[in-house]
Amino acid sequence: MATSSAPAPTRATNMREVDLDLAQLYADSLFWIEHHWVLIGVAASVAVLAIIVLRAIRGFGVRMCNRDRPGDVGWWRVAGRTLSRTGNVFIVMTGIELASGIAGPPSGVAAVIKTLFTVAAVFQGALWARELIIGAVEHHSGPERSNGEALSSAINIIRIIVTFAVFAIALVVVLDNIGVNVTGLIAGLGVGGIAIGLAAQGIFADLFAAIAIILDRPFRVGDVISFDQTTGTVEEIGLKSTRVRPTTGEEHIIANKQLLEKEIRNITRREHRRQKFVLGLVSQTPPDVIARLPAILREEVEGCGQVFVQSGFAAFGASSLDVELEYDTPSPAFDPWYQARHDVGIAILKRFAAEGIAFAYPTQTTFTAAPDGTMVMPYALPSAPERA
Repeated sequence: MATSSAPAPTRATNMREVDLDLAQLYADSLFWIEHHWVLIGVAASVAVLAIIVLRAIRGFGVRMCNRDRPGDVGWWRVAGRTLSRTGNVFIVMTGIELASGIAGPPSGVAAVIKTLFTVAAVFQGALWARELIIGAVEHHSGPERSNGEALSSAINIIRIIVTFAVFAIALVVVLDNIGVNVTGLIAGLGVGGIAIGLAAQGIFADLFAAIAIILDRPFRVGDVISFDQTTGTVEEIGLKSTRVRPTTGEEHIIANKQLLEKEIRNITRREHRRQKFVLGLVSQTPPDVIARLPAILREEVEGCGQVFVQSGFAAFGASSLDVELEYDTPSPAFDPWYQARHDVGIAILKRFAAEGIAFAYPTQTTFTAAPDGTMVMPYALPSAPERA
């Protein structure tokens, strides 16, 4: 017994159905306009009012951008810049969506308006999110972000990453709302992201380390830092590496990731520099002189414009009586500290010379013993007549 199957719909049949749907939508729209023109007028007025209000809010955001100084990125400026990115498409679609809710158009028209408004709202939300995130990063990095090409480049890299992320999410949300199956797309994006991350993990590690340096600011260009056996001035913070030049003249280049894994000492941020002297005096120095030394040293240190910390007897040395002196140079810079060390040292030498205080130097005394253990003078004794 033969069976027959229904013929597959042809392209002409599909086009005919589309034409019928459009004709029905046109007829419904005409009927709606003829019988609800008063309500449509009210809805149009509400739409115009909403558009005016949203444009006024955007203008207020532009004024907020100019509220702070150009070099500053305060929260008012961030909020204003976010509002100023409100697009005309979103503004118009918001007004139309409000009017649609009031006027009650045919289901086909309402569905189209709803879809267009959803697309505009999702991408506008992505744009606002991007500006808020970038603004927060710039606010945290501070005015220093414009002091170097590397900092500006890092901010641009962050902007690209954030833009790609938020708009990729927005695209997935839009496709899901219009009925597209996004499961495969999300899986593909995930696999692709993992592959790219594994292939360039070293580069991304140094890049995110550079971003961490910008945000956390353990040091900046011009600071003197110390790590491992290196102490020098930071000349450049790049996206891949940081360049440090020590006083010996050569340039040290270290990857940002490796640098952040070390203990970094920021010498520039110290409040002062401390100097310590150990003064070795001859063993014959009277105790009362040593007792007066802290007061003497305080006078000389403060006379050179330095901050006296402490001084006192420290130890019995092999050839000296040791007295310690500690003082601070108020400036964290190297040159004032170096000059102060010279001035204080000269002042101590002059004062000790005036006081008759002698510095010790390595000495050794040899004693000779007789076979019976008695000490023998190191020189011949004079004879009896000579002694008489």
